[in-house]
Order: sequence, then C-alpha cells, then structure tokens
Amino acid sequence: MREWITAFFMAWGMFLAIPCPCKRWDERARQKMLVCLPLVGLVVGGVWAVLALLLRGAPVGLRALLLAVCPWLCTGFLHLDGYMDVCDAVLSRRDLATRQRILKDSHCGAFAVICLALLVLCQWAVFLSAEALPLWPLTLIPAASRACAALAVLTLRPMSTSQYSAMTRGGAPVVFAAIVLAAVCGLSVLLWDSFAPLAAAVCYWLAAWYAFRQLDGMSGDVSGFALTIAELGGAAVLVLWR
Repeated sequence: MREWITAFFMAWGMFLAIPCPCKRWDERARQKMLVCLPLVGLVVGGVWAVLALLLRGAPVGLRALLLAVCPWLCTGFLHLDGYMDVCDAVLSRRDLATRQRILKDSHCGAFAVICLALLVLCQWAVFLSAEALPLWPLTLIPAASRACAALAVLTLRPMSTSQYSAMTRGGAPVVFAAIVLAAVCGLSVLLWDSFAPLAAAVCYWLAAWYAFRQLDGMSGDVSGFALTIAELGGAAVLVLWR
C-alpha cells in the first residue's frame, strides 16, 4: 500500500502543476505511477468541476475562457506541449525520419501555432455553448482520458527514443487501468446519463492511433496529443449532447 501511495504522489508531482502535498520518489514504483494517472485525472476533474460551480452566474465569455484553460493550467501546459509537437511533426508531411526528428525539435513551428489556436477556439466555443454543466461527468472526463493514457503507454509499442521504451509492458497494471476506465465510463452513463467520459476515451484512442501510425510508435508527446483531443471531445459531448 505504501508503494501505491508513493506512486500516486509521484504521478501528481510529474503530471500536475498544482503543488504536491507530499513529494516522494521511488524508482520501484515507476510503473505503478502510470496506473495512478486516473487518480491524477480526478484531481484535475475536481478542480474543473469546482471552477464550473463557482463560475455559475459569471459573464458567459469569461466563464467559457476560464473553463477552457483550466485543465491546461492544472497540468502546467504539459500535454499541450506534446499536442503541439505532434501537430508540427505530422503536418510537415515529410518522411518518417524527418517527422520523428521534428517531434523532438525544441523549436515551435507554424503548424503547432495554427493547431494550438484552433484548439483554444474550439474549447472556448464548446464552453461558450454551455448553459449549465453536469459536474460529476465533467470530473470524470480527465480520469477517463488518463486511464486511456496509462493503457496506451503500457500496451502500445514505444518509439525507440521514448522514455517508455525500457518500461515493462502488460500485466496487472494494464488490467487495473482497463477496469478503472470501464468503471468511469459506466458510472457516468448509469448514474448521470452522460457519455462524456466514454467520448473522451474514444477520442483518445482515435487520436493515439493516428499519431502512432504517423510517427511509428508511442511516446509522451503522442499521449499528450491524444489526451488533449480527448478532453476537448469529452467536453463537447458533455455540453452539446443532452
């Protein structure tokens, strides 16, 4: 149990910009850290839902802007970085070796800027369309997207340059992440009649499949790309499909 607690705080410290209440690190818990990603997602979702509650009655445009950027602020724009890197690489339409080189390039290209602008506009427009948000399904969207991220990292073949290439794949962590994903999606449908977390999961796998094929492997950037699109898709279904 102590190792799982350590893994959770490791995941918090690595994947959230919110100050970690207990800074721990144990290399033996690295794989468990990925399985704790859905719990980190619940922290993000909780902040998202509390913000939505506090902003009821606020000016519509301001509320939409703050809700749009909330998950990005919670993660310190970590996943947006992966989103922009993948957009730059894939939209270059170059050969595979060049796409992989662009993915690792620290410079920001035009395609990344254009895609980021479109993403911000889409996420802002989604929340601008919201009259009232179901808070519990909103909380579960980041948990669903991060359960998918854990599954993808633990099952898909990594790029040779990825930090995940040395990680053990399969086993009990995959089963646990799959159960968490099924529980999150199922509870949202059964208790609140919302398909938003399920939509986030579907969007994650479609985006991850596309980036995986284009870049020939899984990496942190690919996961960030897919996770960002997943949260947009989940929010869109939450707001627009009533």
